[in-house]
Amino acid sequence: MSVVIIGGHDRMVRQYKEICERYKYKAKVFTQMRTGLHKQIGSPDLLILFTGTVSHKMIRCALEEIDVGKTDIVRCHTSSGSALTEILGKHGVCPAERNR
Repeated sequence: MSVVIIGGHDRMVRQYKEICERYKYKAKVFTQMRTGLHKQIGSPDLLILFTGTVSHKMIRCALEEIDVGKTDIVRCHTSSGSALTEILGKHGVCPAERNR
């Protein structure tokens, strides 16, 4: 399964990816607007928008590129690691249950 994270803090990118790996998600993290962002998003299973740390332009770009019928969208004002863990826990199976 794949997740795209839009927003967040540059210093947290590694932690975001590690948290996603624990939940068996392949993650792409975009903390800043890049040239060609719309081409890099793809079609993820889950799109997470950290709205407190992202521009409106970047949110619009992300939302225009995804297929709403195939991608779940979660908006969260907080861009902490615990917020990401909670979001992934609600959308997937927690790591402890995967081992059973």
